[in-house]
Amino acid sequence: MSLFLLCLKIFCARLIDVSLGTFRTINTVKGKDLIASLIGIVEITVWFLVVKEALNTTNNSLWIVVSYALGFAVGTYIGGKISKVFIKSNLEVQVILSSKNDDIVNKIREKGYGVTAIEVYGNGNSKYMLYIQIKDKSLENLKNIVRKLDNRAFIVVNETKYVENGYFKLGK
Repeated sequence: MSLFLLCLKIFCARLIDVSLGTFRTINTVKGKDLIASLIGIVEITVWFLVVKEALNTTNNSLWIVVSYALGFAVGTYIGGKISKVFIKSNLEVQVILSSKNDDIVNKIREKGYGVTAIEVYGNGNSKYMLYIQIKDKSLENLKNIVRKLDNRAFIVVNETKYVENGYFKLGK
């Protein structure tokens, strides 16, 4: 086998097994253990075959190492992209408004978001802290709405593992 074809084969195999590994890891973190286990079988099979191929060649070219490393890097990137497409997240968005303002709360609700407002105190001022549960695809839209209504609002976003009941905005 020519050096070019060997390097291409190693690169493609690493791209596949590392993409699967990234996807498997995210599934594990999300508690989807069965899916992660099945992905792991395919991932390790591909990894074993590519390592066997790379180590059994009589060719000692640095290009083999480079193709192995590039496959790893590109596989990590693609695995992350695949995960974002297939694994959806619930997010908790905490917004601390710069002041206590019922109009802002109502305008966010009018845009279809469920909002819980709690009165808090910061720097001696009464403010609202808003709790909003959303799907990850709605985050940018919500941030844009909040910025338009209060460009000094403090926004914190956390991934939520489990949500029961409540209200979620379905679309953008």
